[in-house]
Amino acid sequence: MPWAIRSFMPSIKIVDLNNSEIKNSLKLAAQLMELHGENPFKTRSYVSAADVVGGLDAELSTLSTDEILAIDGIGKGMATNISGLLERGSFDNLDKYMEMTPAGVVEMLGISGFGPKKVAVLWQEGGAETLEQLMELCLQGKVASLKGFAEKSQETLKAAVAFLISNQYKEKYGNIDQAIANLVSAIDGLKEVQSCSESGQMRRRMEVIDLVEIVVAAEDLDALRTSLNALQVLSEEEKKSGPTTWYGRHVGIKAPLKLHLTSPDKFVQRLVETTGSVRHINMPIADQVTIKSSLIRPFESEEELYQSLGMKYIVPELREGLKEIEWAKNDQIPALIEMSDLKGILHNHSTYSDGKHTLRQMAEHCQQLGYEYLGISDHSQTAVYAGGLQDADVARQQEEIKQLNEELAPFKIFSGIESDILADGSLDYSEEILSSFDFIVASVHSGLNMDIKKATDRLLKAIYNPHTTILGHMTGRLLVQREGYPVDHKAIIEACAETGVVIEINASPYRLDMDWRWIDYALEKGVKLSINPDAHRMDGYQDMYYGLQVARKGGLTAKDNLNSMSLPEITAFFEQKKKKK
Repeated sequence: MPWAIRSFMPSIKIVDLNNSEIKNSLKLAAQLMELHGENPFKTRSYVSAADVVGGLDAELSTLSTDEILAIDGIGKGMATNISGLLERGSFDNLDKYMEMTPAGVVEMLGISGFGPKKVAVLWQEGGAETLEQLMELCLQGKVASLKGFAEKSQETLKAAVAFLISNQYKEKYGNIDQAIANLVSAIDGLKEVQSCSESGQMRRRMEVIDLVEIVVAAEDLDALRTSLNALQVLSEEEKKSGPTTWYGRHVGIKAPLKLHLTSPDKFVQRLVETTGSVRHINMPIADQVTIKSSLIRPFESEEELYQSLGMKYIVPELREGLKEIEWAKNDQIPALIEMSDLKGILHNHSTYSDGKHTLRQMAEHCQQLGYEYLGISDHSQTAVYAGGLQDADVARQQEEIKQLNEELAPFKIFSGIESDILADGSLDYSEEILSSFDFIVASVHSGLNMDIKKATDRLLKAIYNPHTTILGHMTGRLLVQREGYPVDHKAIIEACAETGVVIEINASPYRLDMDWRWIDYALEKGVKLSINPDAHRMDGYQDMYYGLQVARKGGLTAKDNLNSMSLPEITAFFEQKKKKK
């Protein structure tokens, strides 16, 4: 299968496809069927099945064929499709439509805001079969003359295509971390290998990966290369490889893969050098001394290397060439936040809006994980598409929260809402309703096409609203899918410092927003942050891990993180915030 096509297929891992990947495959089939003018009834059956799969608690890979057939909404034909996905990563109908569709047209289905019918026009009437051809149509002004398009939609399309082209060989860290961990384990198990570690962007926990790097140590590099090429998930591009490098691809991963092959005595040197960043290893430590210049002799460990330079050890996620060298020289490296520092989980959804699990299920699972509290914040009334809560729903939910808190004590559920920030910057309920919540996450979900002034003004008005507790996913970005709206980060952070509004680090691997590069400025201004999973189902709590990684990159400590507060501390924090209204 061509890589361009594979980039829009669910990631194929060494392990079975999970429910999310199966759901995406079924949705892709529906898109392709609509693209080719298939019967809408058949198309909807795939969409419905995808929704059913997305709402399942059990992983399909753990169920028998009979158990899959017994699922309400999954018929015999769809069960056969699912079996195909579990056995070989595809199914006959998906294969059929993929073969009928140019790879570039499949990629066009990933353009945000343009559905299959629009893509069909661009392909069949505009003649575009690749993203590059589509960009050329936009630049020539020919898209505006096609049915259903105009000058404005042409400009929107041009920006979206440019973003897609620039990201077509990039991956979200959270999409590939497990596959790469499995690969490292597989390589480490080869008989020739003495040491093996991920490196580069993966090891530094970058949110977006455009090159996967792994360092492998062995005495016999030729034998090692032979064993590597025997791994079914790898495909070498020999022209780009060298005597001490293996360059190629991992099946199902868009980003290229580079393996650094070295002798065991040079493993630490290669690991430090390839972990980078380039800026980090070239930063001056003393007169004409850098980490890179010190890699001329072997070291037993990275700790030994840093110690030899008069520094404390610097964890990989901090190695971005910012303040970490000065911190290490002066013994001032922050005590970076750990998973054990997280005492509760804020910003979560339930079946009251678009969540997959009930309030009770979300609360009990949170308690079982050892947390002290849960902040529930379903969507507000304007978010009709997400089942946003009307006034009566708010009252009903708050009554259930009261009952559950009596039953689950000392564990506590805080009553919150993810209030849409409306076009004029106001929040989404009356003063009376807003005052009834323990906390409010204010987020933008609509009208995303804004310039920097409009976006910043909109957020600032919400920040200065006395009901706002937390600013949610600041820029609205979806990594490698949709660029966030531009904002004046400094103005927003300074306003949060003035008002005491907390800034969310949205831990969804699709967002990781606010960007970690602004964490240091927020801390400098005294702003508290909160690592929030934006969980829509129980296993969404696992995304806290990804938020933690980028929080550490930015230098966040437990004392500056809201949900590192104990239950009594955060209760007092919310109460104090409400008194200031």
